[in-house]
Amino acid sequence: MVSLTINNMPVQVEDGVTILEAARKLNIDIPTLCHLELHDLKMVNQVASCRVCVVEVKGRRNLAPACATQVFEGMEVLTHTPTVIKARRMVVELILSNHPKNCLMCNKSTDCELQNLAASLGIFEIEYVGQMSQHKPEQSSRAISRDMNKCVLCRRCETMCSKVQTVNVLSAMERGFDTVMGTAFNLPMADSTCVNCGQCVAVCPTAALTEVNNISKAWDYLADDGKIVIVQTAPAVRAALGEAFGLPPGTNVTGKMVTALRMLGFNKVFDTDFAADLTIMEEAAELVHRIKHGGTIPMLTSCCPGWVKFIEHQFNDMLDIPSSCKSPQQMFGAIAKTYLTQKLNIPLEKMVLISVMPCLAKKYEASREEHKTPEGVQEVDLVITTRELAKMIKEAGINFASLAESDFDDPMGASTGAGVIFGASGGVLEAALRTAYEWITGQKLEKVDFTSLRGLDGIKEATVKIGDMDVNVAAASGLGNARHLLECVRAGECNYHVIEIMACPGGCIDGGGQPYHHGNIGILQKRTNALYQADRDKPVRKSHENPYIQQLYQEFLGEPYSEKAKELLHTTYTKRELM
Repeated sequence: MVSLTINNMPVQVEDGVTILEAARKLNIDIPTLCHLELHDLKMVNQVASCRVCVVEVKGRRNLAPACATQVFEGMEVLTHTPTVIKARRMVVELILSNHPKNCLMCNKSTDCELQNLAASLGIFEIEYVGQMSQHKPEQSSRAISRDMNKCVLCRRCETMCSKVQTVNVLSAMERGFDTVMGTAFNLPMADSTCVNCGQCVAVCPTAALTEVNNISKAWDYLADDGKIVIVQTAPAVRAALGEAFGLPPGTNVTGKMVTALRMLGFNKVFDTDFAADLTIMEEAAELVHRIKHGGTIPMLTSCCPGWVKFIEHQFNDMLDIPSSCKSPQQMFGAIAKTYLTQKLNIPLEKMVLISVMPCLAKKYEASREEHKTPEGVQEVDLVITTRELAKMIKEAGINFASLAESDFDDPMGASTGAGVIFGASGGVLEAALRTAYEWITGQKLEKVDFTSLRGLDGIKEATVKIGDMDVNVAAASGLGNARHLLECVRAGECNYHVIEIMACPGGCIDGGGQPYHHGNIGILQKRTNALYQADRDKPVRKSHENPYIQQLYQEFLGEPYSEKAKELLHTTYTKRELM
């Protein structure tokens, strides 16, 4: 332990911690901008590039960055002297001098860390005038927009993309005033190895990186009297949407969300959880088929489009391993544009399906060429994120917190507890095991909670006894963890039957389109808890026991993994270059 004083207050901390960490033990707030902490990866981004967190250290001639300066025995620190405050103001004013001033029209207005920092330092005018960077905004991607004029070179995106996700798309290019965060060979994002996970967007402190905004397109669809506009909502959305309206993190707002969507003008409001149950039917059937017929093992889940694009680029010699199942979003679209149009007597050309997703990669997934109906119609017409839905609700003047609750529409609004836990890391695997166990053994599974697969750990492993067989399973969230497992599988060192992979750390609850949590792991845990509580509250907790799923197979699909099911609910993958 090391003893030091901060603002003349004594504190003891472990050797090796930073001044910033030590100050937090005394509830002393030191402002930061480039600093980033993520889940169990402490102090991931310590480049100390912005110098916003500078403090005075007795005996040191210059100011020290609190985020990257380790404590030592007897250290004396002052965090808010006139010299420190003046230095911080000057740093932020210099950043602002090279930053666009169109805050009123900015995608992150009121949720911008730079904007909030300037306000907290009382900066209302900028003394420094000079040349400003000029970069053309880049919008080739279906998921992510880049405006490097708003970049503050904090390098958070680089840290997330390279260290955490190991995708290695974004890095600093050029030097000095010309430095910019860009892709290799300055490729458009759409032509790079970007997987569209949106984790760079989630950590960007300004609007240099944002999601492609589909709000105007959504309003246009809703205003078209010639269209029947239906909506599906992903499991993780209900556990985070309330945060945008001041409700405590982890508040399950399913009923209020359904009411709000109807008030926005959607003709039918459905639940992606229904399609999650459908996914389990197909995925479990595929797993059983592989086990019984000597198919490729392990089988990798395929619900996450960011993870799918990752393996297409990074491990394209292993494309026979992922399940051929489409994601719940695309399964819902396939069934909506075929079975549901017949069921509700809606002409195919009149139906518009909008998805509300926690994920930016879902915008990209909906545009993939293979995700079309037999008639060549895109299965999902438009994707908006949780954040975009919140903005639409606010634009419509709806007092969300005071809304009464209502239920999803049938038949594609009914789901089980297995469907709702898809939003948490390990949830897809747990849901699949509930069904696979009963199909393989022919016995009722009494204990449906596989708690060893829960939590925010990057890799979780378990061995599940199914009849006479020990089934080895693993769940990975975050693409760096996925890379570790895939390299293990490729080397023949892992003996798994099923592996679930989610691109975002913690799963969809931490999707790139969720309300910003600024690295607060407590918020993620509360979102996760909300989904598992919703699972416990469901009267039916196994996907194959969903009566509407059973009806769908009886009336339309036949059997799980049947030829018709394969035609509509399964997909193929594309070998992509590694750029």
